[in-house]
Amino acid sequence: MYMKVLLFFEGEKVISTSGIGRALKHQKQALTMAGIEYTLDPNDDFDILHINTVGPASAGVIAKARREGKPVIYHAHSTEEDFRNSFVLSNQFAPLFKKHLVSLYSSADAIITPTPYSKSLLEGYGIDLPIYAVSNGIDLDRFSYNPEKVKAYYKYFSLNETDKVVLSVGLYFERKGLPDFIEVAKRLPQYKFIWFGYTPLISVPKNIRELVEDHPANVIFPGYVKGAIIEGAYAGANAFFFPSYEETEGIVVLEALAASQQVIVRDIGVFDPWLKDRVNCYKGQSVDEFVELIEGVVEKRLPSVSDEGKKTAQERSIASVGQQLKTIYETVLENNRPETL
Repeated sequence: MYMKVLLFFEGEKVISTSGIGRALKHQKQALTMAGIEYTLDPNDDFDILHINTVGPASAGVIAKARREGKPVIYHAHSTEEDFRNSFVLSNQFAPLFKKHLVSLYSSADAIITPTPYSKSLLEGYGIDLPIYAVSNGIDLDRFSYNPEKVKAYYKYFSLNETDKVVLSVGLYFERKGLPDFIEVAKRLPQYKFIWFGYTPLISVPKNIRELVEDHPANVIFPGYVKGAIIEGAYAGANAFFFPSYEETEGIVVLEALAASQQVIVRDIGVFDPWLKDRVNCYKGQSVDEFVELIEGVVEKRLPSVSDEGKKTAQERSIASVGQQLKTIYETVLENNRPETL
């Protein structure tokens, strides 16, 4: 079935460094691999709207699609749960944000969300629409081992072969577990801890701002770094530690798994059932547990789970995502086809 999809992302420059920004890149790759034509221009002709953002312009694009009789698929990257403990006043505004999400998501014909966990959250909001759980996917080639990228990472941070590095990636949010990351680093001064990512400090609460500005000597905040440096870090670090409290998937976890990295995560609902403790990752709940797990992984006292982790990433390849999206598009188009007399 021929179709042309409008992929709509509002504020693309603003979100380009976030997980949603990565999702846009993956969607474009997925549709290309599935042989589906797409446009990013709302003024182009299209058959189906696949919308990814929840700002004011998003409602206007939905209204336009409705006027033209085009079906709408909402990609639900955001929930009330992962809005909390992020920006200044996010907790106070979270109930209003949820109402806004429910209103926008309910205007669609179907919803895509990254995991069974986020699907269950949306169903709990009372949204009565078909909801499909489809991973954001991962570019396996980009994160496969490349010695030149690892060399670039070592050079960028002036590392030598005796340095032992624990890596994390994320915005400067309490929800991401940044305070625990810092506390673990304090307890393991023999290791270097690198947190890739950036958030304007004026937009985050004072306690998080202070952690970033006044951190232990063994913690490095390089900001937003892309390309060979971070890709080399995924492969060259000794462990990937992701202490987030709430996610809809966690694209950076997929990136670490694709790089055959040893992954340590907080034991939270979003990682069930696809991440299994001591099979394809290690799971902990407290700072004490994280310290023990990181030491065990870095010092190789715990068995490697990287091969199984790599397999988990391979199951979420962008090619696979493209085929899943194609099936959903075809289903929604068929269900919204005008009846003929």
